[in-house]
Amino acid sequence: MSRFFIRRILTAIPVLLVLSMVTFAIIKAPPGDYGDYIRAQLMNQGHASFAEAEAQANAYRKAHGLLDPLPVQYVHWIGGILTRGDFGHSSFYNEPVSQVIAERLPATLMLALTCHFFASVLGITFGIVAAKNQYRWIDTALSAVAFLGTTVPRFLAAIILLYLLVFRLDAVEVGSFFSVRYGGAPWSLAKFVDLVKHVWPVVAIATFGGLAYNMRVMRGNLLDTLNAQYVETARAKGLREGAVVMKHAVPNALHPLIMYQGVVLPYMLTGEIETAIIFALPTAGPAIVHSMARGDVAVTASFMLVLAATLMMGNILADMLLALVDPRVRLQGAAA
Repeated sequence: MSRFFIRRILTAIPVLLVLSMVTFAIIKAPPGDYGDYIRAQLMNQGHASFAEAEAQANAYRKAHGLLDPLPVQYVHWIGGILTRGDFGHSSFYNEPVSQVIAERLPATLMLALTCHFFASVLGITFGIVAAKNQYRWIDTALSAVAFLGTTVPRFLAAIILLYLLVFRLDAVEVGSFFSVRYGGAPWSLAKFVDLVKHVWPVVAIATFGGLAYNMRVMRGNLLDTLNAQYVETARAKGLREGAVVMKHAVPNALHPLIMYQGVVLPYMLTGEIETAIIFALPTAGPAIVHSMARGDVAVTASFMLVLAATLMMGNILADMLLALVDPRVRLQGAAA
């Protein structure tokens, strides 16, 4: 099994390399760069004529290698990451890109993992309840919830909720993790409660879609498993229905969901990013949008690469978890 894990990790390396190439090429494909932003700012502020602004923009491009061919720019960027851990310098934030990532990525992952936890626990629980009560009113109600969760766009739900909070409930200090009085205060129970008050809309919206999908998958898998022969045999032996469901049917119905965990983490991550953009929380989402709008390629490409690496790790962890609960995977790894 250890060989299976090592092989799985090694195969992720070339995938990440290809992803970095594709990401860098896509980001560089649209016309314009940060030099154009500098020129536009100088001209809008009336500090320079077009020729002077263009000269300063070209000087910036030359200093940062933006006039080099695209392959050369990519080699410099990825080479700095691999050799020195240097993601480059952000012109918009005026600080190293690694600092921008360090400030925003932990909060992004914290919210995404929180959403992932609630979506998994609640989705699996609701799926079991719906399957055990097939075609009853509770199954119909939960199916309606799942339908809404899979069809309503997350950005639309975020806009509606933001409107209700600000214009109907008079919420203040939207767009931050803490109130002013708790911003620089040490951690305490009151500060944690204040954090929950600020981030619950993002967690609720991102969780809703993942919960709906997990519930639908769990319900379908459990209904199929409950009709399996070994489950009927367990019933014939006189086991209680609760023991049949929880000890025999549920563990096997979980296998497809465990395999899905490597995919649901990206779903939670993108859901958090979409919602955080609407609520203007200082996470990866707004940073990516602002950097793309101003041509700050170093920030955009670095965030995309780090997020891709995070998602690859999620897939590897899902494979490892599946190997722990499914003997067939362990035997396959040992045979390989």
